[in-house]
Amino acid sequence: MANRVDLYDSAYENYELDLYRQIRIETYGEDLGQTSWVTTEESNAIPELLELRPNCAALEIGCGSGRYALRVAERVGCRVLGLDINAYGIANANELARGRNLNALVRFEQRDVSEGLPLADESCDAVFANDVLCHLPDRQHVLAEIFRVLRPGGRMLFSDALVVAGMVSNQEIATRSSIGHYVFSPPGENERLTRAAGLRVLSVTDTSEDAVAIARRWHDAREKRRDALIAAEGESNFAGLQRFLACVQTLTAERRLLRQVYLAEKETPKDA
Repeated sequence: MANRVDLYDSAYENYELDLYRQIRIETYGEDLGQTSWVTTEESNAIPELLELRPNCAALEIGCGSGRYALRVAERVGCRVLGLDINAYGIANANELARGRNLNALVRFEQRDVSEGLPLADESCDAVFANDVLCHLPDRQHVLAEIFRVLRPGGRMLFSDALVVAGMVSNQEIATRSSIGHYVFSPPGENERLTRAAGLRVLSVTDTSEDAVAIARRWHDAREKRRDALIAAEGESNFAGLQRFLACVQTLTAERRLLRQVYLAEKETPKDA
């Protein structure tokens, strides 16, 4: 079975290193501190899909290094709360917010969102989570919490790169899960859970081809910097992450695992 591999601590702790910055640029075309399967085009579309506007309140679950939340706040003029369980990510995010003088619009908190969201009922206009909910053990509870904090008419967007569409071996599952806790979903389950939480599903978009391309570019960008990464991460961790990225590419290219993006809405009561 695959050994535990560190992706997030090394990515967020070493955020400022040019080595990791160049890998992100080569992988995604720009540097937003990414560790996900989100393309630049998808990132740019999220505020419009969520109908974000100035002075509204948005929540990002799994904000990582915080750079994307800051971009959204800068471009839209909305308030954003970013939550993440990773201490290095939150420390980096708060440092970026201070450096950009965005503390009035954006704040970041270290939080295990599986324990609940630190927001009042109906206090949020939009919630988004890029490739995060698959890490959480009780997705139904998290979706119920999202429903609770959303205002009527508010929107939620999340992506899941672990929708099982074919046969996957135990070794492949172990390698694909080597960077942390994962929950794999059967087709249609995310839609069912979203509706069960009280949200109306607006669209489901398959972005598997984009995830394949990101995994390939990420793997190749790291391979070109093998020696420097081994010095930063250790040989075992470098090899483990390369196996992980190759596994993502293979399983997704063969459409045994799919990446899908879900957009949903909390409906306004008819008598409102």
